[in-house]
Amino acid sequence: MPFGYYFDSTIIILIPAMIFAMYAQFKVNSTFSKYSKYSNARGVTAAQVARRILDSNGLTDIRVERVSGKLTDNFNPSARTVFLSDSTYSSTSVAAIGVAAHECGHAVQHATGYLPIKIRSAIVPITNIGSSLSWIIILIGLLFSAFNLAMIGVMLFSLTAVFQAVTLPVEFNASARALETLERDYILNEDELPMAKKVLSAAAMTYVAALVSSIASVLRLFLIVTNRTRRN
Repeated sequence: MPFGYYFDSTIIILIPAMIFAMYAQFKVNSTFSKYSKYSNARGVTAAQVARRILDSNGLTDIRVERVSGKLTDNFNPSARTVFLSDSTYSSTSVAAIGVAAHECGHAVQHATGYLPIKIRSAIVPITNIGSSLSWIIILIGLLFSAFNLAMIGVMLFSLTAVFQAVTLPVEFNASARALETLERDYILNEDELPMAKKVLSAAAMTYVAALVSSIASVLRLFLIVTNRTRRN
């Protein structure tokens, strides 16, 4: 049968994961937009909050800089910089404060040697190599009926799911650190903290969706190779 048949017949496996991913992305965007309308009572910007959190944790050498885009916020350990997006940097909204505190949570994780983030950093090169080679190996294996080779490709691709699984505790912990700091240091008041929590919870859902999508893709590839093996 045509090669495309084996891929098309299993596409249904990806549909629930795709729907979940779209919902998660919609949820984070809508939640961020909703709570971007609420300015914090103290009138501090997200950039000021980030600087305060970093300094209070002894991370005075880590910079806080603006990066273009919306929700492109990230912590770059190599550059030792917390990058806050245009929608976050100068904003005084509760949503922006929560996002900034979350990224600072990643900086603190690196500084304190948080184990899951050390594991994630260690497997990044392996994951990148595996994901780059996996499709080539799978295609060669299927084209030449070398199904053991194709299965090796599936195993390499599954490293993306491993990476996503390790990412979950890293992201959840960064959010927990953020909320704890915002409450402990009286950056947000009692009415504002639940808003920040909703923003971070919505953001966390995108990482869950990424893991679900990776697992669904691995399962689909496994079934493709298994079905092709049985037919031959």
